[in-house]
Amino acid sequence: MHLSNSRYSQSGSQSGGLCFVQHQRWMLALWGGTIAVFFAGPGLAVDSANRVLQIGIIQRFGSQATDEITLKATPGDKLTVQFKTNGKAQTLTAPEVKLGIVMQPLPAPVVQERVVLSTNRSFESAEDSADRWRAKGIAVEIAQPGRWQVWGKRDVYTSPFLRRMLLESVQTQDDRNPYLETQTLQQLPKASWVINGFRYSRDQLNVTAGKNLIQVTQKVRDDRNTRLYTGNLRLQPNAYGTYTLVNPVPIETYLRGVVPHEIGIGAPPTAIEAQAILARTYVLRNLRRFAIDNYELCADTQCQVYFGLGDTHPKTDRAIFVTKGLVLTYQNELVDALYSSTTGGVTAAFTDVWNGTDRPYLRPVVDSIASIWDLSRQSLADEKNLRAFLGRRQGFNEVGWDRFRWRFNSTLPELTAQLQEYLRGIKSPMADIQSVQAVQVMKRSTAGRVLKVAIKTDRGTIEIEKDNILNALFAPLSTLFYLDPIYGANKTLKGYTFVGGGMGHGVGLSQTGSYRLGELGWSNQRILSFYYPGTELKTISPAITFWKGNPIVPDGGNGG
Repeated sequence: MHLSNSRYSQSGSQSGGLCFVQHQRWMLALWGGTIAVFFAGPGLAVDSANRVLQIGIIQRFGSQATDEITLKATPGDKLTVQFKTNGKAQTLTAPEVKLGIVMQPLPAPVVQERVVLSTNRSFESAEDSADRWRAKGIAVEIAQPGRWQVWGKRDVYTSPFLRRMLLESVQTQDDRNPYLETQTLQQLPKASWVINGFRYSRDQLNVTAGKNLIQVTQKVRDDRNTRLYTGNLRLQPNAYGTYTLVNPVPIETYLRGVVPHEIGIGAPPTAIEAQAILARTYVLRNLRRFAIDNYELCADTQCQVYFGLGDTHPKTDRAIFVTKGLVLTYQNELVDALYSSTTGGVTAAFTDVWNGTDRPYLRPVVDSIASIWDLSRQSLADEKNLRAFLGRRQGFNEVGWDRFRWRFNSTLPELTAQLQEYLRGIKSPMADIQSVQAVQVMKRSTAGRVLKVAIKTDRGTIEIEKDNILNALFAPLSTLFYLDPIYGANKTLKGYTFVGGGMGHGVGLSQTGSYRLGELGWSNQRILSFYYPGTELKTISPAITFWKGNPIVPDGGNGG
């Protein structure tokens, strides 16, 4: 979510010997000297309710030469650090290890290239884009160097010639989004640390603690944050020339670091239970997200917020315990367990926000226990109806929350700066616009979500769709909004007032709405049935399909 301070919401056995049900093929991955065996493919399922997850808690470490991570044992304990020197395992102990970055000069400049086929705000949109490229016979993989991207698969398009042939072939299909990203590298970031007076520089290390707790302090520029993690930590290279700090953690322990930050400890017990079930369902359905980087999920709002064990609470621990092993399913498959902070009074269908196939259980639901609005008779695709709907401030589950209703102003210069930044980020040929002259909503969904805006600029009109609108226009907190023009002297257009409701994508459960339902005494099952019609609670078992999409392949790609 998101009941933290984030502006937008996106959503949320023993290590080394994991055995999961085989449907099509097995995948092996060498992690820190042990072999983790797990199945990946269509019909993904596991035979353990508490499998070990691979969570990237710090991503892209080394993006700045000043990046720093301090790993510290709890009082009276020591860290054990393992790495390899000349192919031989080496083990050292210390109470603290400080990881830094050394920029290593290359003997000669190295040209690094990749074909970027699309740039997206969310994994959901990137995955749909990847599926569409695969349907054209193009091998792809999903990456997240910053924004989510779809790349031409690197181990297929291995030479400059093949990469340029790919780019030429996709550009002749009238798709102007793909581009060749080229960098000439003079140096590379290398992880470095000092133990017992000696400096070491390796691409991978494993850190464990006798008491199974490690304190992690990250320094990014002048900011520091400290969190406590269980289990062990692994620093490993990623696909972007930097590093990821990965925390292997059993799922039920992982949830202890998720649920307090997603729903908040002030929620009613059954609302917390519903959140725990969704968080468990979400993580098991989304294990493929970071296949390119050899871990499974991130720890921020692009996945679910996971802050380790420093802020666990008896109320959320209880909810996790009483729902242990429970997941939400539809026709014996895990649901796409999307949720957000606040819907604004009506949930969105999946395709209101992302491209792809609609999920029957993710459809517009008026977020109220009263019959205050009939979407079948008063579609919010009609702006007149939408304005009337957003004018209502009573009778909804979210009444009283700050982001239930909102209005923000943006001047034309502000809109210009925001659009320029967005267009530069996706390498658009229109990135050199000088002014935004007008903004118009072109299309809405039945649930009132803006599906397309047209932005008139000095270089022509730019159309932006669905969740990308929230990247291109900073003012709206969701796509449930309408525009009121702001005029100056002589009726000159100065900007727009964005009037809307909700925060985040609005698909699935409303976390703030679930507070109200919990206060009314609704059970976790009833809350979930309200937001996900037609779904069923089940205990994790090999009979449940986790995800029917494309398989994760052994080389770290995502199909193709």
